This record gives sequence, C-alpha cells and structure tokens, in this order.
Amino acid sequence: MVYNIAERIQYLREKSGMKQVELAKKLGISRSAVNSWEMSLSFPSVANIIEMTQIFHVSADYLLTLTDKVTVDITALTEEEKEAVLRLVSCLSHSK
Repeated sequence: MVYNIAERIQYLREKSGMKQVELAKKLGISRSAVNSWEMSLSFPSVANIIEMTQIFHVSADYLLTLTDKVTVDITALTEEEKEAVLRLVSCLSHSK
C-alpha cells in the first residue's frame, strides 16, 4: 500500500519500467532530485507534479495520494471499444 507521494512516485516510476535517470530526463531535472523525492527529502514543484501526471497518466489527486481512485482516459477509443471497456469494468466490479 502506498502512503505518501514519495512512495507513489517510486511506485509509478517502477511500474512504468523507468529508472530514476529516465524520469529525471523527461522532467529536465537531475536524477538526484528524483531520488530526493523518493526518499522524502524534498518535494516536487507544482510544475513537476503536473508533468508527472501526464507522464504516468494519473490525476494529481492520485499522485499526491489524496485518493487511490484510478482513472483511465478512453476518449481515443471507438464507441464499441468504450462499451467493451465499461462492460469489463462492470463485470470486474460485480465479481467482488
């Protein structure tokens, strides 16, 4: 379970198969800055938070651990594909 932004950044980075240096490069910062965030020694700027929401495709609330609710952008899918995704989510939700 993820309890703070440091853990959430590390979790999302690792889940994406990214090394600290790769995330740092995408953000235009040093690897040591990413390391400092993940060790809770410092906190990312608002601009970095916004960029990470785009890199990891998550909401700011999720990144900041204000919610564990995950959202998925399906706007690029066809109507048939959207319906299939919604049916799958509904089936999975009801199976619990």
